Amino acid sequence: MTAPVTQQASEKIAMTAPVTQQGEGNSWNVRFVMPSIYTLATLPKPRNDAVKLKEINGKRFAAIRFSGMGGDESLKEHTDKLNQFLKEHQLKAISSPTYAFLIHPGHCLL
Repeated sequence: MTAPVTQQASEKIAMTAPVTQQGEGNSWNVRFVMPSIYTLATLPKPRNDAVKLKEINGKRFAAIRFSGMGGDESLKEHTDKLNQFLKEHQLKAISSPTYAFLIHPGHCLL
């Protein structure tokens, strides 16, 4: 022990923001929205090498909110409603839907 050893308690982040999922081929991109008080430099480092931290610039979204389970049938029904909203307002989707599941049980944002 020729150098000092330091240690610091790990920090837990409350999951109060949505978790988003977007299909890409046969896989899904899952994103955890971090509280705005953090930057890439201040976020805790992932323990799993497969987890990558990446800052994503802000975007504009068309969204609908609904309650219930996020199963395939429900997501298809609500995706159809979102697409109808876009059509009625002469808006065009530029990507596949992103599903944002809120921490509160039974609430989804599409």
